[in-house]
Amino acid sequence: MYLLGYDIGSSSVKGSLVDAHSGKTVAFASFPPSEAIIISKKAGWAEQDPSMWWESLKMVTGMLGKQASLKEVAAIGISYQMHGLVCIDKDRNVLRPSIIWCDSRAVPYGDKALQALGEDWCLGHLLNSPGNFTAAKLAWVKENEPELYSRIWKIMLPGDYIAMQLTDNVCTTVSGLSEGIFWDFKEGRLSAPLLKHFGFDESVIPTIEPTFGVQGIVSRKAAEELGLPEGIPVTYRAGDQPNNALSLNVFNPGEIASTAGTSGVVYGVIDQVNHDPKSRVNIFAHVNHSSQATRLGVLLCINGTGIMNSWMRREVALEGVSYPEMNDLAASAPIGADGISILPFGNGAERLLANGNPGCSIHGVNFNRHGRAHLMRAAQEGIVFAFQYGIELMQQMGLRVDKIHAGKANMFQSNVFRDTLAGISGATIELYDTEGSAGAAKGAGIGAGIYKDNREAFSTLERLAVIEPAHQSEYTEAYERWKQYI
Repeated sequence: MYLLGYDIGSSSVKGSLVDAHSGKTVAFASFPPSEAIIISKKAGWAEQDPSMWWESLKMVTGMLGKQASLKEVAAIGISYQMHGLVCIDKDRNVLRPSIIWCDSRAVPYGDKALQALGEDWCLGHLLNSPGNFTAAKLAWVKENEPELYSRIWKIMLPGDYIAMQLTDNVCTTVSGLSEGIFWDFKEGRLSAPLLKHFGFDESVIPTIEPTFGVQGIVSRKAAEELGLPEGIPVTYRAGDQPNNALSLNVFNPGEIASTAGTSGVVYGVIDQVNHDPKSRVNIFAHVNHSSQATRLGVLLCINGTGIMNSWMRREVALEGVSYPEMNDLAASAPIGADGISILPFGNGAERLLANGNPGCSIHGVNFNRHGRAHLMRAAQEGIVFAFQYGIELMQQMGLRVDKIHAGKANMFQSNVFRDTLAGISGATIELYDTEGSAGAAKGAGIGAGIYKDNREAFSTLERLAVIEPAHQSEYTEAYERWKQYI
């Protein structure tokens, strides 16, 4: 018996077949082989054709079917790029390309909503500024494409669209509505004041289904297109960051999921409705949030993460030096890089800094003492210190930092990076072998009742390494020096 998981990203669609009993991935595929097209007709715009996601999903499914039998699939789960907007008419036709997560055209609409509704109200009820999220994107369509807007029957997130293509059922989730900034956490329902401000009719919002549970079954048409048996239930969907946390078995307060690619993410779970008064982090309903048990995901994003390390490799390291060799060089310098501090904020405005854009800066270099090793270490420490700076904001909101879960990938392959993170945060770091589509497959197993809970679903998750906090006083000294430059 297999579980099928899809991860609908802006770069590619990935798919995994997971053996429900062993928990092992028996097949994996990704399409397209190079990054998917993002349409950008104007500066700051980013759109994708939803049919491209579906065509890529069909290719991925066919590739999986060559590796294992699709007839044994018992349930399907979906992970997807967050905050996108898909508009359909009554015949379920897509009316325009999807305005995706990295499109910034709607910022003025979110800002106006924040002013009109009041900052205290927005943060207290929505837990976020309306910002550039899905609701603001729809407001842009309403004002700039009124004829098209008049034909909208339902709006969806990217994962909702894929679920519709699979099942012909149009629905969404509370977690999805919260990432679109439609959900009122104090009232426990769609936000009537937000809808009224933007002039949206509540009828455009699809039926709400649980994150875990039957959200529809594979239709005859989809079964024929994909080569899947008709009637397979779709039993889980979530945005990519909540799903990444699920993939790492992060469900409870005090647990944190982290990634450190080009940009970095710290995603922690809290059990009380709260917000950051300066909206420097985002708060969404986590996959296991319910009216009976508050489980909110606090999302911190650091733009200057792996891109800082890649810049160091390109501009500072000797030609031909690999990332592992850079890591070894960084490890040869002492904790604190002998007084050098680097702020890694060179990849645009940082929400962590209230959308400030100070750029990257290097402090404390002594031409007689310091070399490449010190710079390499200071860069990695500086990235971690930015993580810690955000974690402290999250702690003020009630987040406990006991354990950080991460995949052993990107910067988490560096001993300096993960030792610094454990040392400054005081958290144990556990590294795992997993990825998003495999997590979505196990989420489907929970939703289908094949697993009784997350503990059973992730009992076979392979833990690759455990890093315990050490040298905390030395890291703290370096961090306090780093903070004085912010």
